Amino acid sequence: MQQETLGFFEKVYVVVRQIPFGKVTSYGAIAKYLGAAKSARIVGYAMNGSHGKDVPAHRVVNRKGLLTGKHHFDGTNIMQQLLENEGIEIIDNQIQNLESVFWDPAKEL
Repeated sequence: MQQETLGFFEKVYVVVRQIPFGKVTSYGAIAKYLGAAKSARIVGYAMNGSHGKDVPAHRVVNRKGLLTGKHHFDGTNIMQQLLENEGIEIIDNQIQNLESVFWDPAKEL
């Protein structure tokens, strides 16, 4: 992996570690905040590579609130269970009332 990619992943992890308990953000919101608006997929790759790095990856979802990264967690519904433990309602793999739990790093950081 190229050095600049690793640097970008670390920048993503810094942002994700700041998402408050009970809140979520999107891959795209993180990418936009980091000045790489078209890099939402790379943020997803960073989340996939975050295991063991003390990063609350379960708090990062797609722009519609879908738990698109859930298959990267050990166990069938771990991502959903972690979010529900934080008080976030999920129906059919989608966060309900996304607007009320959405955390935008561009506004919060």
